[in-house]
Amino acid sequence: MSICWYDDEEILIEFGDKPNLNIRYISPFMSESEIKEINKKPFVNNQELFVLLQDKILVEEYNFTIPNGYIWDGATIPRVFWRLIGPKTDQRFLIPSLIHDVLCENKDYINNDRYFSTIVFERLLYVSKVNPFSRWMIKHSVDNFQKFCGW
Repeated sequence: MSICWYDDEEILIEFGDKPNLNIRYISPFMSESEIKEINKKPFVNNQELFVLLQDKILVEEYNFTIPNGYIWDGATIPRVFWRLIGPKTDQRFLIPSLIHDVLCENKDYINNDRYFSTIVFERLLYVSKVNPFSRWMIKHSVDNFQKFCGW
């Protein structure tokens, strides 16, 4: 079974199942290093998640699996922009940031196509009902940051 998350004339995004994501919580039994890790990466994927991406322009199809237990930081939005765009922990950013972080860490999943990863991220923000101005800001910020960092 697959779930079509987004589909248009340029791109298709499908998941093998509905994503199951959670927030990792700090407990009094944790070490300082565990607490630091949770503060750095507060989100966890709670299932093995199959992802299918199709680039309909280049006629490419990409399949990969996000492992159960994968942790990430949410949207990497500097605190100074939280009032304008929203905090990095905003639930609308969870699925887009999950997929984008996995693609950034595993560039070979999409044949090292930086711009395609940015488009996937923007389309997932659209599905999450992020307003057009914020999507535009996030898309161009992410794309330019990736260029600056050499991808």
